[in-house]
Amino acid sequence: MALIQKIRQQKWLLVGTLAGALILFIGMLMFDNPNQNLFGGSQTTIGDIEGNKIDYREFSGTHEMLYSGAGGDGFSDREYLWNFYVDQAIVQKEAKCIGIGVSKAELLELQFSDDDTKLSQIISSRYRNQQTQQLDRQQLAQLKDIITNNKIDQMIKDNQLVGDFKYRWAHQEKEIIKDRLQRKMSSMVEKGMYTPTWMAEIIDLEQSQKVDFLYVQVPFDEIDTKSITLSDDDYKAYFEENKGLYKQTEETRKLEYVAFEVKPTAKDSADIRQSVADLVPAFRSAENDTVFVENNLGFLTEGYVKKSELNLAIADSVFNMPTGTVYGPYMDGNTYKAVKMLGRKVVPDSVKARHILRPATDQASLVAAQKTIDSLKTLIETGAGRFDSLAVKFSSDGSASKGGDLGVFTPGKMVKEFNDVCFYKAEVGKVYSVVTQFGVHLIEVTQRMGAGETGVSLAYISKDILPSQATQDAISEQASQLQEESKDLESLRKAAAAKGLTLETTPPLKSNDYAAGNLAAGQGSREMVRWAFGNDQNADDVDKGDVSPNVYSFQSPNQLYVSKYVVAGLKSIIPAGTPSWKDVKEEIEPMVINRKKAELVKQQTQGKDLAAIASTYSVQVDTATAVTFAGAFLPKAGNTEPKVVASAFKLDLNKTSEPIVGNTGIFIIMPTNKTPGAPSGNVAQVRQQSQMTARSMARNGLVPTLRENADIEDNRSRFF
Repeated sequence: MALIQKIRQQKWLLVGTLAGALILFIGMLMFDNPNQNLFGGSQTTIGDIEGNKIDYREFSGTHEMLYSGAGGDGFSDREYLWNFYVDQAIVQKEAKCIGIGVSKAELLELQFSDDDTKLSQIISSRYRNQQTQQLDRQQLAQLKDIITNNKIDQMIKDNQLVGDFKYRWAHQEKEIIKDRLQRKMSSMVEKGMYTPTWMAEIIDLEQSQKVDFLYVQVPFDEIDTKSITLSDDDYKAYFEENKGLYKQTEETRKLEYVAFEVKPTAKDSADIRQSVADLVPAFRSAENDTVFVENNLGFLTEGYVKKSELNLAIADSVFNMPTGTVYGPYMDGNTYKAVKMLGRKVVPDSVKARHILRPATDQASLVAAQKTIDSLKTLIETGAGRFDSLAVKFSSDGSASKGGDLGVFTPGKMVKEFNDVCFYKAEVGKVYSVVTQFGVHLIEVTQRMGAGETGVSLAYISKDILPSQATQDAISEQASQLQEESKDLESLRKAAAAKGLTLETTPPLKSNDYAAGNLAAGQGSREMVRWAFGNDQNADDVDKGDVSPNVYSFQSPNQLYVSKYVVAGLKSIIPAGTPSWKDVKEEIEPMVINRKKAELVKQQTQGKDLAAIASTYSVQVDTATAVTFAGAFLPKAGNTEPKVVASAFKLDLNKTSEPIVGNTGIFIIMPTNKTPGAPSGNVAQVRQQSQMTARSMARNGLVPTLRENADIEDNRSRFF
């Protein structure tokens, strides 16, 4: 009874404890999976831009529609699409506030206007004839008919349009509207930019001011870095003067990592050489060389190659081989090859030819073009028609008016299929048909010129020298062992040092970055960044000094093997805003060193004239003549040096400056002549140029400025 009475007295404490436990349990359920809420619904919002929520499914569906099969890395595509969503939202919001829009009639004009100047640049750039590179009016007319007469659904049903055409076109309309609104707003801002007369007059005077000066340039490398000692005060002083340059709008993090390169061993190389050698007997006896090299990842030469075009190491041996002979294996760069002689031919230095072209853009037009060319070929071969007159009547090429005459050309000047017929197949006076990217041609070589040079046709089998799976596994094991030994970043440093391994540090990384320092952009880098920000499923909370539980693999582009394994730790977390000097110490160190070098030069050159200073550093005294304040380029210095030129205008004549830290070195200067500014009498032109510059800056800076001030919640890093 006493126990029951005690519980009754403490009932509110008990209720509070149970409630707290329930809240913690609910919170655990909610945050254990950030994409799932308490009641089973999905939290699929990847971003909120000025109140416009971007759903994961919509974003991913649009990305898949636009970029599937495009061959991109996926990461840059998503970045581009996200930026479109951001810009679209802020542009539409601003447009609504100032009362501008795009009507249906205006949208149709932007898509289909007969006046090229009124078309959207998006349309002008996307709908071009591949042959002429001009706007494809025929295609636009067909699209206009489809869109304005609501034929999309029926044509998709009839398989005349791809299934996602409607959605692609709808997205393109959004792009056009956003671009149009942005141009309208930019135009309004640009027209508000004005240069008053008094400002134009000042600019006019400044542009005519000139200065001549002598200077000594001491390259940074001339000063031994070992003689430089840096203190915390040196870093602090530089940072305080330049901290505005390092302000950031979002939190960043730095990673420190060890990279294990995966390279083929001597055994790997020997095994690959032997695998090529094992193919040589079958290669030599192969009846169909094309099929053989295709089955063994080889290739045939395009036409006939000259001796000078072959690898010098094998040119003599190969060029003199009998037909059917195989040479190799031999090493060529990072591959082992074997080469087979297929034949020889004397290739003319140049030919004179004429042709008739029938264009083809799809299968139906290709069949029609081939039929026409075959008929023309029969007319010419039977003597019923003349080539030149038929070319005038039937050819779509610009040479038609000249009877199809292309004049004289050398090998490689025409597309491959056309070139091969003219130089390797055609006999003078005979006609040949060939299909190229432009359509179907009827070709006649009328003259072969020059003594010609013997060329050879070759077939190759080739295998890259790549690390074997055993080699990859061995390096992976080394990386895994280091990761297991490293409980934190400090132990990773010690373990790496003991093994003679070097750690590298990434620049500050943002949560959506997909490249990390010197590591290749891609999935490996992206996974590292996600872990660093606690978005990895294996690491909800990552602290400074932690080492990732994962070993990251990097696959070489276009290769099917891992080229690098990486063990990484979190070095620092830099909050949004202005960082401390310690956060950017590595970034500012080169500039701090250069300042200290300038101080050292000052000590070493105290009281010396320019000639003595130049002699001290084994350089020469150079002259800069008629330098303007705006044109701060010094030809002999090889760069723009605004600090140097500004100092020259400020310094008294014939006075030697103190060392100036420039972009390409440390400068000591002495002004010798200054030409005062004088009115040019063309203030109107100066004003116009000034306004054009200001308007260009306004045009390019409008959307970035709106973006900086927009209310954007970016959750992409939780999903990708």
